[in-house]
Amino acid sequence: MDTATRLLRLLGLLSSRSGWTGTELAERIEVTERTLRRDITRLRELGYPIEATTGPYGGYELGSGGRLPPLVLDDDEAVAVAMALRAVAGFGATGSESGALSALTKLEQVLPAGLRERVGALATFTVGLRRGNLPPVDVDTLVIVALACRRSECVRFDYRDANDADTNRLVHPYRVVYTERQWYLVAFDTSRDDWRTFRVDRMSVVGTTGTRFTPNPDPPDAAGLVARGIAVASYTTRATVRLHLGIDQARRCISSTIAVLEDAGDGTTIAQIGGDPDWIARYLAGLECTFALIEPDEVRKELHALAARLLET
Repeated sequence: MDTATRLLRLLGLLSSRSGWTGTELAERIEVTERTLRRDITRLRELGYPIEATTGPYGGYELGSGGRLPPLVLDDDEAVAVAMALRAVAGFGATGSESGALSALTKLEQVLPAGLRERVGALATFTVGLRRGNLPPVDVDTLVIVALACRRSECVRFDYRDANDADTNRLVHPYRVVYTERQWYLVAFDTSRDDWRTFRVDRMSVVGTTGTRFTPNPDPPDAAGLVARGIAVASYTTRATVRLHLGIDQARRCISSTIAVLEDAGDGTTIAQIGGDPDWIARYLAGLECTFALIEPDEVRKELHALAARLLET
């Protein structure tokens, strides 16, 4: 057994229970106790906090802190972890979705085929309850696109946009972005020759093509692209407003998914907000700062009408 394999096996044993005698460990990894002591020293040098005690009940155990050691899971444990990560990634509004997807992607990449089949079967035939205001998410789709981002592999899928128009897309996936309510794929759309964002719940028949691509050397800010799309790009009515706030204060007051903010350079901030004119007017009226609407007139009319109704009360 080579040294690297032996060290991994030793870590797996140490993480499987609270304590081992030196004799037990040496027998398990089939080395002398002298070699075992050298291996323990190597692991400590790598940052793993292995504690040793002396006496008739002495031995070795993996302490807390240091680095997270490689985990050695049996089949049932691997399936249980994968299912738990799927539940967190697909549920929404817990704050852990992105981390769960990243961990699930790594795990599914190394699962043997038989275990992947077990996880898939459990996912297909298990029904869960979700909060009614949260949209469903297909975790298999999330895993496919996340792996494709990692591998720089082209992805093809059918997509239904906000106007219910169906198209087929071939993209170079870049990042998966999570907001409070949705998952988005940020990718370079080969047919549009431009960067696009796609809501994962509107994607179907998703699959990798087996073709690799060279990553773009100058990719966009994925989170910023999604925020701009949510705040402005998807709306026909877009208001431009001067906020009498500095850019830092404006960012604290207004979410990036509500408005695209730009420093005007004179102590004020230019905000672009998309939505229905009456919604924009009501949102602006609720701001805790003064502002000046630059355009459009539809929003100006709604602001005047709202002000008139408030004065009548």
